[in-house]
Amino acid sequence: MSAPDRDDLRRLHFVNALFAQVTGHDLYLAGQIKEAIAFSLAELEEQTRAHPEFAAKYDAAFNASAARLLETFFAGRPSQGFFHWDALSTLTSATPLFARAELMTGLKRLASHRESTLLVTNLRPALLPPEKRVTARRQRDYEEALAYIRDLTAARTAPSADLRLLFL
Repeated sequence: MSAPDRDDLRRLHFVNALFAQVTGHDLYLAGQIKEAIAFSLAELEEQTRAHPEFAAKYDAAFNASAARLLETFFAGRPSQGFFHWDALSTLTSATPLFARAELMTGLKRLASHRESTLLVTNLRPALLPPEKRVTARRQRDYEEALAYIRDLTAARTAPSADLRLLFL
């Protein structure tokens, strides 16, 4: 498989997992959503074809568009809660103290919903910046952040609640 085919397949499975409530895990419907997102980014996609170094920029734009679409989907469903935390929203967002504060805000907002989704985006680029070398310390910090978020979410969610934790 060539690199663009692999990227398309990765995006398809990403959309299928992210929009499982909409698609029912139907890859055809997930493909339709993926194509709609790609259509909205057609100009950037064209630039990426001409300049392959823009691939990371395209992926970030694709993920942001998918997150906005998911947020719009949940906004129309008051019975289900949704909170999106972007680890790159500020320079300090991904640090443990600020991450805890921002995640606790989201978990408090989701506490009143029986079903909810917590979407965490850009944690990997925040802790493992693509322009910097991946060191053992950075990798360990990233893995600890993942475990911390999972543990915090599990500890602060009622056992009867159905909370989906998605990392993007």
